[in-house]
Amino acid sequence: MDVTEAIAQILAEEGTDYLFGFPSNPLLDSGAAEEAGIRTIVARQERIAEHMADGVSRITSGNEVGVFCCQHGPGTENSVPGIAQAYAESVPMVALPRGYDRAKTDVDPKFNSFLNYQHVTKTAEQLNDPDAVVETIRRAFHAARNGRPRPALVEVPMEVWDMEVGEFDDLGYTPTSGSRVGPDEAGVEAALDELLAADEPVLFAGQGVNYAEAWEPLRAFAELLELPVATSLNAKGAFPEDHPLSLGAASKSEPRQLAHFMQETDCLFGVGCSFSTTAYGLTVPSDNTIVHSTLDTGDIDKEADVDVALPGDATLVLEALVDAAEERLDGPRGRRDDVAAEIDRVRSEWLADWEDRLTDDTAPISPYRVVNELDDMLPKERAVVTADAGNPRDFMSAFYTATEPMSYLGWGKTTQLGYSLGLALGAKIARPEKLCVNVWGDGAVGMVGMDIETATREDLPVLSVYLKNHEMASYDTPFGGDLASVTESLGGKGIHVEDPGELRGALAEGIESVEDGTYTLVQVITEKETELSRPDLHYEA
Repeated sequence: MDVTEAIAQILAEEGTDYLFGFPSNPLLDSGAAEEAGIRTIVARQERIAEHMADGVSRITSGNEVGVFCCQHGPGTENSVPGIAQAYAESVPMVALPRGYDRAKTDVDPKFNSFLNYQHVTKTAEQLNDPDAVVETIRRAFHAARNGRPRPALVEVPMEVWDMEVGEFDDLGYTPTSGSRVGPDEAGVEAALDELLAADEPVLFAGQGVNYAEAWEPLRAFAELLELPVATSLNAKGAFPEDHPLSLGAASKSEPRQLAHFMQETDCLFGVGCSFSTTAYGLTVPSDNTIVHSTLDTGDIDKEADVDVALPGDATLVLEALVDAAEERLDGPRGRRDDVAAEIDRVRSEWLADWEDRLTDDTAPISPYRVVNELDDMLPKERAVVTADAGNPRDFMSAFYTATEPMSYLGWGKTTQLGYSLGLALGAKIARPEKLCVNVWGDGAVGMVGMDIETATREDLPVLSVYLKNHEMASYDTPFGGDLASVTESLGGKGIHVEDPGELRGALAEGIESVEDGTYTLVQVITEKETELSRPDLHYEA
């Protein structure tokens, strides 16, 4: 057995069902991955292959680590964006690029992945000795599975792939596992003290709740203390947004009730979040008590001044808080009805102000009308939705209601155009029973539109809703083309709609087509909308 075959077997031992990449890489070229029972999926570019691996990791809460491979040189140079995206968004992934031969790996101008990826990976190594294949690949999976999830990279030089390692059974590979760290008991009590003493406490949940699968204790704790709950865009849906205590997701565009409660709060409890400063996330109030629970202690006091730190796994932290609260509370606190009524009042006023856009029946079609129709039509219990960078994100984040955990794949940092397609395809691969939908615009389809062919070739029926206003956001970019026709030529179904009266029927046709097993794109000619829901800028409580 050579190193290529050994790595393929290790991937199988780690529970890898899919290997995403772009040739040339020995795992793909030799057939070793397929022989190990791993489905190999080649995209039309490295970035989409990485985004598909990203989508697998996300939709499985990191229980399956997405794996990516590519060639040396131009392949590794092209692959930086997808790894950097996963790093910024804290997504577990293992990357296995081929490298130049060992004699030339450090010779200018050779691109050395081990050196160049260190700033966008959790760990980066170069496998130079075939006898180290077991421990090296194992370290990568351990890094991805434990602590803050992020990509790990192992570069394998060209000639090392073919070196012999003996029989696999003699290598003694043991699959990695994830570990969880619980909270300090004194910290639990201190956090609870602050929350119970506060007049206007707010609970903010980040994507650590998703990776810990802490949805039930999150809801239990919120209901026990009768707390309003907001989420990051990464965690949208972790707390059901149709719940009376939901404030929605923090983003560049967000619901008014979220801004209202953030202005009023005197105690903010963040769990599974970083409190990182970003234009696409929460603006952390500076004049209140902050309780911060996160897996990565490097985030505590990084930008927000934290009063009580409670590091630990989100499930273990929330379960400990529920247990402690149940011991201290005699019954309902009497807050829930008032909190829910205030949320409903502000939300109703906000939606009334946006009603004209959400129900607009003029042409070109309002993108808010498209979002409103999707919100009404998609089966929330089995839909997985994501939106691309720019306006699609901003239209969807505030007005699409995510009611189930892992039903919305969001992100909170700067993001590459076209990200949504790869995420949706990865989600569909890992969760074939789901109706996977991505919403994107002109800029995104120009970046990755050819990977519609990846969807049709790999039999991945995803619904792509294309908000076509012939420009990127509000920039003067006169983009043209007919992607519905291109979709047809690439083996999918393309639907074009301009008449608002035909919008709902076109979306229904698209959903039916996808559920019949065909990748489908609905191209909607929309107006050039620039107004966003930005209550954080101009709302006064």
